[in-house]
Amino acid sequence: MLDRLLGRASLKERVAELEEEKRHLERQLDAEEDRRAEATTARQRAEERENRLEDRVAELEDRVERLQSGDGSASGDSTAERLHGHRVGEILDRLAAFETEPEGVFTAYVAGEHDVPDAVRDAFGDRSETVAGTAPCLAVTDDAGLLSACLSVPVPPEPFAGWDDGVQFERSWFEPVGAHTVALVRSDLFALGEYDGRERTAFHGFDSELKSQHSKGGFSQSRFERLRDQQIENHVERCRAAIDEVDPETLYVVGEGSVIHEFDERAAVTRAVDATGDPEDALADAVRSLWTVRLVVP
Repeated sequence: MLDRLLGRASLKERVAELEEEKRHLERQLDAEEDRRAEATTARQRAEERENRLEDRVAELEDRVERLQSGDGSASGDSTAERLHGHRVGEILDRLAAFETEPEGVFTAYVAGEHDVPDAVRDAFGDRSETVAGTAPCLAVTDDAGLLSACLSVPVPPEPFAGWDDGVQFERSWFEPVGAHTVALVRSDLFALGEYDGRERTAFHGFDSELKSQHSKGGFSQSRFERLRDQQIENHVERCRAAIDEVDPETLYVVGEGSVIHEFDERAAVTRAVDATGDPEDALADAVRSLWTVRLVVP
């Protein structure tokens, strides 16, 4: 009676209606989140399948190239293969599983063709020329001649060489592990991805207008070149600011050889790669190139 007189009854009814509407919206939200989770899972599975197919295509392309060039025959010559994605992990698993008696396996990181230590030449014998031609690489062999491999190393360690009871390496040298950032820097484009392992968790990218050629009229060629250099310098500063904003603990810079040297002090690794397309597609292409491992079997 008092509630009706004071108008509380209608207010209570309205509160009840709003609470029911709220519960309905919460159920809708829960259902939408479930659908998004299912969609995310389906997308991840599709991406994994796509990666496996890309790896398989790369393997077949390498095999075709070897057959066309005469490599991979029974002549005893070295063979080569480009490894991507899951294929890298498979090869690393095999190396990790190879064990012998103490001092039965030789592992070395050779930094360059002219930096082959005597220990590598002694361990590989006649095959050391292949090691030199493949360097920089991780070179592995054993005292029984069962194992022989040279692998390019995306994140190279300091040079070392020695015998042990297993192959000495770290997975982080060959494949993305933990939190890290990859920045693609070209003179006209920037793309940055933050990653947890192989999964990208954030992205930022932009294009910069860059004069591509000198017109026949107007100003001189030298002035054109100065303006172009200034554009590139401004672009690099913008790239540096974007990286500073993220402030990554582990940074890999890839891209155009003429500009990535600007980031040598900041990056754990700098590498020239070909990457085309818009910033996001170019970054995906660059990351794939960064984590490609070339396997040579002497």
